Amino acid sequence: MFAPLLGQPQAVELLQQAVRQNRIAPAYLFVGSPGIGRQLAAKAFSLLLLGQGIPEKWHAPLQQRLQAGNHPDFLWVQPTYLHQGKRLTVAEAAAAGIERRGAPQIRIEQIREIAQFLSRPPLEAPRAVVAIEEAQTMAEGAANALLKTLEEPGRATLILIAPRTDSLLPTLVSRCQSIPFYPLALEQMRQVLEQEGYAEILDYPEICAIAQGSPGEAIRAWQQYQKISPELLAQLTQPPPNTYRALELAKEINKTLEIENQLWLLDYLQYSYWQQFLKGKISHSPLRQLEQARQSLLCYAQPRLVWEVVLLGLTGSIPFQTIS
Repeated sequence: MFAPLLGQPQAVELLQQAVRQNRIAPAYLFVGSPGIGRQLAAKAFSLLLLGQGIPEKWHAPLQQRLQAGNHPDFLWVQPTYLHQGKRLTVAEAAAAGIERRGAPQIRIEQIREIAQFLSRPPLEAPRAVVAIEEAQTMAEGAANALLKTLEEPGRATLILIAPRTDSLLPTLVSRCQSIPFYPLALEQMRQVLEQEGYAEILDYPEICAIAQGSPGEAIRAWQQYQKISPELLAQLTQPPPNTYRALELAKEINKTLEIENQLWLLDYLQYSYWQQFLKGKISHSPLRQLEQARQSLLCYAQPRLVWEVVLLGLTGSIPFQTIS
């Protein structure tokens, strides 16, 4: 079940031992960076829990049911946007072409649905299983509602997935068994990218460096990289030659790139300029200014104005400042 999960032997051993010794916790917290296997582990562990007591030949059909989302004792919860009174996942919003402002979140209505789901006994499996993706996106009200469920989960196991323990309320963390996940080594990264059909990423060391040991982030970075024209990228990795060109580049970024692409572009530029600074190609690093630009975009500042300030600062025409 855990065979596709590479580079996380400690997590696999902890989870398998819990089942072998019949010491399954009411709740687990899978902690680590995005894209390193937390979701894959959650699905494998769910399959292991729901498949207890059934012959191994039925594990493959069970896995298909979990993937299709039609097992009566399994619930996978994702952050959602609220659009015209309807909740949409990130994938659903993208498929519908809905402009996404702000970040998706786990809503209190979803926590109430979890409580309702767990209010009945399991129908087929020895226990029910609920996995909550990006649990750190819960607002305080939703987190407090989940806390009540964690205190009395019944015949169920909950799996919370989050980047860090400090991204959740301490009261939630204290009721979960933490399972740490770690960045992958380069060879493990290579294996994952090759088996996922993204071997070409390995020819771009800057993409691998930005990913920091996360195959999922490497794939996401590659997809973002391909949405930006090579000509624009080449011009942005050098300070604009003059004020006019800085303003033109800001206009082009605002016109051709969505906010999500612009945020990734800032990550790329931070890496690029830091490497240039280390090699002595530029006299100072604009990392702090680029991070300020990121915060401004996240606070819904006008994107073109944000980029004008950043790029004019790179030319030395104006001092860097924060747009809010």
